[in-house]
Amino acid sequence: MTRSLHRKGLKRAAFAAGAAFTVVAAVAGSAPGAGAAPASPAGTPKLKLVAASKAVTADRYEGNSGVYLDLGTYVTVDNAPLELKVTRKSYKDPIVAQQILRNGSKVTTKTLPAGLVKDFSGLPDFLEVSIKNAAGVEVQKSKSNFCLNNASGRLRPDAPATSHYPESCSTNPFTLGSVWGVEKGWAANTSAFDYDRPVDLAAGEYTVKVGVAKKYRDLFGIPDDRPTIALTVREISDGGEGGAGGGGGVGLTAHSATTGGGHGASHDMASMEGMEGMQGMEGMAGMGGGHHYGPRGADAPTPSALSHALEDRGLAHHLGDGAGHTDGSRVAPALKSATKRPTGRAGVPANVPKPDLRSLPAWDIAVTDGEDGDVAGKDYLAFSANVWNAGPAPLVVDGFRKPGADLMDSYQYFYDAKGKQVGYAPAGTMEWDPRIGHEHWHFTDFASYRLLAADQKEIVKSGKEAFCLANTDAIDYTVKNANWHPYNTDLSTACGQQNSISVREVLDVGSGDTYTQYRPGQSFDITGLPNGTYYIQVIANPANRLQETDTKNNVSLRKVVLGGTEGARTVSVPPVDLINAP
Repeated sequence: MTRSLHRKGLKRAAFAAGAAFTVVAAVAGSAPGAGAAPASPAGTPKLKLVAASKAVTADRYEGNSGVYLDLGTYVTVDNAPLELKVTRKSYKDPIVAQQILRNGSKVTTKTLPAGLVKDFSGLPDFLEVSIKNAAGVEVQKSKSNFCLNNASGRLRPDAPATSHYPESCSTNPFTLGSVWGVEKGWAANTSAFDYDRPVDLAAGEYTVKVGVAKKYRDLFGIPDDRPTIALTVREISDGGEGGAGGGGGVGLTAHSATTGGGHGASHDMASMEGMEGMQGMEGMAGMGGGHHYGPRGADAPTPSALSHALEDRGLAHHLGDGAGHTDGSRVAPALKSATKRPTGRAGVPANVPKPDLRSLPAWDIAVTDGEDGDVAGKDYLAFSANVWNAGPAPLVVDGFRKPGADLMDSYQYFYDAKGKQVGYAPAGTMEWDPRIGHEHWHFTDFASYRLLAADQKEIVKSGKEAFCLANTDAIDYTVKNANWHPYNTDLSTACGQQNSISVREVLDVGSGDTYTQYRPGQSFDITGLPNGTYYIQVIANPANRLQETDTKNNVSLRKVVLGGTEGARTVSVPPVDLINAP
């Protein structure tokens, strides 16, 4: 199915939310309901839906269309971890979800019903919510998805001190594999926000009843407990009680943990540390002086959104280095660049694993009137693009600046199984990008964008070729040596300052780096271009300056059809096999 899009003057919305999260101690002692399930067999997780509080408050700000509800409900997990592996072989194949059951050293799998999981954002229609007003009349009834990797916390002191599982569910349309999980003795928040559709509730008192859908109760043996929560919605005017920086309400305090935005704004939730007090959307929209905050915002630090290598979960079948495998410990030390340029002769041992960079098809494609720095009155074809690392080793690039120089000299590093550097190679340069929305060091030889004619050979337009590397999206966390907790998940942790003398940029195994269409330069000028069929080409490692395990998978194409008239151009974008993500 082809979808036609025309977004003249597309609005760049700035979405943001705090990451405040607490599991109340009372959760662990919640009394079982009438529908309590029997004890789970060894190796089978025991699940329960609980409410951390009997009453919550949500603030509705003057001028907003509604409120965003974190009702404080959690799925508790005991007896064994709750773990799901979600994969698809290709974009021609449906998504398959398997439950991983661990009983000591014994691991078994249970395939979930076909078609149950439709994407990588979580279990669809998991939670059922009914809201009644003070008169007992139901005013809202809805269902919501549940990302197992949502903000979570321990139930008791003897639970594992940290979670091995990733900390988000991917909303990138071209994700290939995910791992979702909640540790034994932990609880995961069930809240999920759609910032395009706030809940339209007037100020007043409500009663909310929350339950798990029957198909999931039957599948996981969850008792039919339906917590009831007293909800107070407060109307907050500008400068009034509970304004930005106060309020203590529930409006925007939870972390839905679904990611897939990357460099730039997105319609997904932007989890930004240190903003717990920012309760109103209008209080956030004016922040940043033209900067765009997305799930991996340009300027604001985010909590790690993508943990330990697969063998930490007992998934590795071997340890140590050998033909075709590593032990997963080849991870560069944190994000600090080397103190000085590498010395000695450049070179890489033949048996040292290297990254495998792969480009995804472009998506989020639209005609716009330009971004920051573009020429007013022209038509631009904007798009989002991602290059990811299929491993088995991370891409580690250091840049070193000579005093007074505008460019940094870049080097790619290689590591043995103990994390010791065993080789390096020159890898082009880094340059400072001063544009608003960037303002960081770009690695100039990472990727390239081109707009091709219908024959896929003639280059009509060339796009940007410089990037700051960050692990914005979990593309496939089932590949060998995938790192579920990479460090640099946003620009503020990875790309340096204008006065930096050295920078380290890392793209970890299993993760990809998305630049959204909201980024300056993330578009082609199509003013005067004839209507017809074109292809957006995304090329990883275009100059072959980076050493990889495979360079045959570096190029992707996305077909687009331009139409309309100057100043009112349109674009239609056919699906990629089963993926209809224009």
